[in-house]
Formats: sequence, structure tokens, C-alpha cells
Amino acid sequence: MGTEPVTTQTTRITQTQPSEAAGPQTIEAGVVDLDVAYRESNIQELLDDLDRELVGLKPVKTRIREIAAQLLVARLREQVGLSGEHPTLHMSFTGRPGTGKTTVAMRMSRILHRLGYVRRGHLVVATRDDLVGQYIGHTAPKTRDMLKKAMGGVLFIDEAYYLYRPENERDYGQESIEILLQAMENQRDDLVVILAGYKDRMDTFFQSNPGFHSRIAHHIDFPDYTLEELMQIAQLILRQQMYTFDEESQRAFAEYLNLRIQMPHFSNARSVRNAIDRCKLRQANRLVHQGGVIPKEELARIDASDIRQSRVFRGTLDASDE
Repeated sequence: MGTEPVTTQTTRITQTQPSEAAGPQTIEAGVVDLDVAYRESNIQELLDDLDRELVGLKPVKTRIREIAAQLLVARLREQVGLSGEHPTLHMSFTGRPGTGKTTVAMRMSRILHRLGYVRRGHLVVATRDDLVGQYIGHTAPKTRDMLKKAMGGVLFIDEAYYLYRPENERDYGQESIEILLQAMENQRDDLVVILAGYKDRMDTFFQSNPGFHSRIAHHIDFPDYTLEELMQIAQLILRQQMYTFDEESQRAFAEYLNLRIQMPHFSNARSVRNAIDRCKLRQANRLVHQGGVIPKEELARIDASDIRQSRVFRGTLDASDE
């Protein structure tokens, strides 16, 4: 990511295509205009998008803003001849499913692109099945193929701890780990790796694989949503899909969430979306059975009965019913 040399004259660094970030910025005789640099990096737009897309997660959003500021300043330091070691950009996102890790990773890839740390700014999501083969000679090409797809952007490895299975002597995960570690070190100017998963399992994974831990610069924990935040997420989903709760159905959904949180396999925002999908299914079934002429508002309204039919209220839950 070359930049023009700084001279005693005002140097204007022009962004000729999206991948040539972090500018333009004005650098004048040893003076950097941070306001101009921040505005013209366009990262504020991405941070605002993150605020709109994700309810809550204040500590996560604060950390992302801090990282973005640090990377902007690092880029400006480089432009005025204060360049040091290239910042380590690999990250770890920990938390339960449905807490926004993939969404934040997508925004992070775009921030890195805008600031000129990656060429393309795309996100490639991978799991163990995408990286580890089932027989000798299968793992290396699979892992290298995923790395090739992610070059110039971010490789997001979900449930990364499944790469390491010490109980199985014939497991090929260790081979994938070694290739990933090598790429994280040797190609860090063109690739950012984000490892994700449950916090306790990721802690164990890092203890067993210190090479990963030493290459991770930012560890970000994604907290579970509160009941109030889950209700906000539900309202956001309903607005996007042009459905509504009335007062009674809103109370019923809050009761539903209070019960569902305490049951196994709760996935935060993902479970909220799944529950609303089931409510819509029950609403459609109710309306068709009811028949007759109905007002437009009834096509949008979720009734409390559409919610209370869930098995959650009976203390049971299976894979087909949120």
C-alpha cells in the first residue's frame, strides 16, 4: 500500500479506486489535519451502519471505534515518516451465537479496506469443514484454497476451536493450524484472520495453541443481549418485514423470550428471528382458516395466540419450533 512521499509542499494523496484507502488526506509541512483525514476515510459511515444494524453491544462498538481510530492514526504516522512496525490486525471474537460477530466482522473488513490495510475488503466465512480434509493430502489444498479466497480481505473462522482435536491422533486439524499460522505471519500485509467462538472454548484453544494467541492483537467479547435489547431486535425485524405486535402480543413475546433464554441452544438475535418466522407461519395459518374479508392491518398484525402456541410455553422445545 504505497503512499506518496511527504515533502515541504502540501501533498495530496488521492484515492483512485476503493482499495486505495485511507485518503485522501492533506499533509502540510509536518502538520496532519485529523478532521479531514477522518472525514475522507469514510469510516464514520460504516460505524453509523453498525449502530443501525446492531442493537446494544456498546462495549463492542466502542472497541471497534477505538481500533478504527488507532489504524487511522497509524496510517497517518506512516505518511509523515513515523512509520514503525505494521500493526497486527488479526482478531478474536468471542460470544454465544447470534450476538453479531459475523456482522461486526463484515464491517471490520470494510473499515480495513477504507483505511488501506486490505486490498479488497471482502469477508470469507469458514468452518472446520472448509479447512480440514478427511484423508492424507486433503487438508493442505483445502486450507490454502480458503486462504487464497480470503487474500486481500478477512478470513472469519467460526468455531475455530474445532480445528484442534487432540483426542484424535489421526485428525488433520493440526496441519491446517500450521498453514494458517504461517499465513497469519507471512501474509499479514494482505490478510486478516478473525477467530470466533464461545469464550470458554476459545480460551482453551488459545492455551493449547499459543501460536494463535501471540498473533492476535484484539480480543473482543460479545455479551448476550438483555431481554429489553432482544425486544428491540424483535421490533426491528418486524418493521423490516412490515409486521406489527399489538400490546397483548408484545407482552406475550416478552414472556416467550424470558422462558426461551433459560432453555438450551438459545442463540440471541438468531433465536428471535427464528421465533418471529414461526409466529408468521402461525399467523398465516390462522388467517387462512379464519377466511372471509379482513382489513390490511390484520395481514400485518401478529396476534398473541400466534406466539402462545409455541411449545416454549409448555416447557418443551425441538428443532422445528422456537
